[in-house]
Amino acid sequence: MEVMTLDFKYSGTVCSDLEMIKNFIDDILKKLNKIISNRDTMFDIKLILNELVINGVLHGNDSIISKCVKLSLEVEEDKITIQVEDEGKGIDYDCKSYDPTDLKCFGRGLVIVNGLSDEFYIQKNKVTAIKRIN
Repeated sequence: MEVMTLDFKYSGTVCSDLEMIKNFIDDILKKLNKIISNRDTMFDIKLILNELVINGVLHGNDSIISKCVKLSLEVEEDKITIQVEDEGKGIDYDCKSYDPTDLKCFGRGLVIVNGLSDEFYIQKNKVTAIKRIN
């Protein structure tokens, strides 16, 4: 069985410090490992969390330590919804416009998250990724 029939909600914030972020995400993943047993799914979730939170720190908060990133996630039946919100002004980004031959240092993370998610939305400084988990 891939997912236990247990709903889970989490909401928290972390300051824009990369070491704090590593511990923050590791703690969340430990909790999720108790209810999601599929290793491939957990790998995808870990990648989504890392990309979105670090993107919020680097691009949204400009790595200003006093600014925080808010993370909300919810596991319901067969899906996980991940929302990340930073303190930046927000973006207007279309993943379809990303061209990997441009060799730009930005945009790849959102394209990766979009590819790993079943649904993906960007609303100014809040990003939502929804992934089916069974």
